[in-house]
Amino acid sequence: MAQESAAHLPPPRLSVDVDVRLGGFQLRAAAQAGAEVLVLFGPSGSGKTTLLNAIAGLVRPDAGEIRLDGRVLFRRGSGAGVDVAARARRVGYVFQSYALFPHMTVAQNVAYPLPKGEARGQRVGELLERTGLAELALRYPRELSGGQQQRVAIARALAAEPHLLLLDEPFSSLDAELRRSLRGELRRMLAHRGIPVVLVTHDREDALALGDRVVALEKGRVVLEGPPLQVLGQPPTSLMARLVGVENLYQARVVSRSPQSGTMMCRVGSTDLEALLAEAGEGEEVIVGLRSRDVMLANQRPVGLSARNVLPGRVATLESRSPGVQVTVECGNMLVASQVTHEAVQELGLAQGRPVWAVIKASSLFLVSRDT
Repeated sequence: MAQESAAHLPPPRLSVDVDVRLGGFQLRAAAQAGAEVLVLFGPSGSGKTTLLNAIAGLVRPDAGEIRLDGRVLFRRGSGAGVDVAARARRVGYVFQSYALFPHMTVAQNVAYPLPKGEARGQRVGELLERTGLAELALRYPRELSGGQQQRVAIARALAAEPHLLLLDEPFSSLDAELRRSLRGELRRMLAHRGIPVVLVTHDREDALALGDRVVALEKGRVVLEGPPLQVLGQPPTSLMARLVGVENLYQARVVSRSPQSGTMMCRVGSTDLEALLAEAGEGEEVIVGLRSRDVMLANQRPVGLSARNVLPGRVATLESRSPGVQVTVECGNMLVASQVTHEAVQELGLAQGRPVWAVIKASSLFLVSRDT
């Protein structure tokens, strides 16, 4: 089926374009979302929660506009000013701390946003069943696990049938194993809501597991927007690259370009690395990224490979890192990190000071855009 043209796509449910100044920090960001999970991704201090709070009505922008389902929630700087109160925005908000009322039971917390009446108890019962909390209805937050508290917070946010759901680092207080199990659970809970969901995170796995699109923020600016694999697969800045776990980052200069072969040569110190052709001119200073899992090691010079970069070196360090071993190889003026299995360490006889060859495909090297 041919991709639907932009002219026939439905208008975004949520549209945000704001300028927020808080002390010495300025957020200037624009984003749109349909009935999908939009991830605001970036390091601490990049403006993710500030943008979330502006949408919710907890922070007043200095300029800009916020629309939800065609309704103007905020406008300042052009036309008649609008600032709809937070409680009237039909926005559900799950805070990083969950913000449950400690003196209320699970059922009372979920019922809090609802008007009193006969339908209130029915609505609460439906939400507790749907979120797997029915058996915990009479418990207090202090009697719940972190995962259970999270579900209560989400059920409360959904109680009043919001037109938009905001989630601020919903897994930050959970351990890694619980995070993994709750990601899938949260995705199932959100799948049939049919409303925009804006999720703030600085965790790559959260973004990949939950996001339909990612807006990458850094220093109060949007640096890239697109599908999760595209944005996080080739992060746009060195800070973002470190955040998503790119172990090898090199200052380099483009020394030649070959459009015929679709490659370019980048020089790191005195070492030349062949990479796929990218938008960088000859002589331009760039940052080259390389994931450790994309570096193969050999105990003798390999032959008959398609990989374009074969670098001689010596093992500098070996460090156990789940699920294997990170081997750092000194290749002339470069340190190259490679992730290998424990079995590979034994089979290759890897040890500190041993000679080894680092093998890198040109397609594994990517250019990081200019830093913000």
